[in-house]
Amino acid sequence: MNKEEFEEEVKNLGINLNEEQKEQLEKFYEILIEENKKINLTRIIEKEDVYLKHFYDSLTIVKETNLKEVKTLCDVGSGAGLPGIVLKIIYPHLKVTLLDSLLKRVNYLNESIKKLKLENIEAIHTRSENYQGQFDVVTSRAVANLKKLIPWCIHLVKENGMFIAMKGNIEEETIDINQLLKKYHCEIKKINKFVLPKENSNRALVVIKKSNH
Repeated sequence: MNKEEFEEEVKNLGINLNEEQKEQLEKFYEILIEENKKINLTRIIEKEDVYLKHFYDSLTIVKETNLKEVKTLCDVGSGAGLPGIVLKIIYPHLKVTLLDSLLKRVNYLNESIKKLKLENIEAIHTRSENYQGQFDVVTSRAVANLKKLIPWCIHLVKENGMFIAMKGNIEEETIDINQLLKKYHCEIKKINKFVLPKENSNRALVVIKKSNH
């Protein structure tokens, strides 16, 4: 997916990029590739692949939440800053918290934030289960299976907020999950399955909300 195709496809998600955002994404790509030589952030390094499988993929979360109306977002296991940094670039009003358990990655994230001149976003070196915070939206992209993610993430969701797990294939992960959902007082509201443009690989957004009881 070249940059022109990327811009067209994100329009279908309701996103119109301005020049500053285009430049920031390009700069973020350069930082990612440079830092990837020093620490293991991604196997995907070709520009067209990064724009499709990382940048566009990060933005698909808007299929299930209107980020214009969201104030706070937490990206659990942020890794290379996907989706957290991409979402901050496109929705600058968001207050974003990136959590990662590896200090090297946290240093890279905070350095990237500085180079991109982003405000109201920070990376914190911690495991999500040890972190205290309440967010409108909590997300986690390609980190672990749902049985691990729910205990790690659901306590970070504020009342009426949501946890959106960004997944590839989801089929096996939802088998025998009801007990766990009950234990953590939450429920799967929706699973939105779709394919990425151009290469048609499977994606799913799993929307999980705290139960009212």
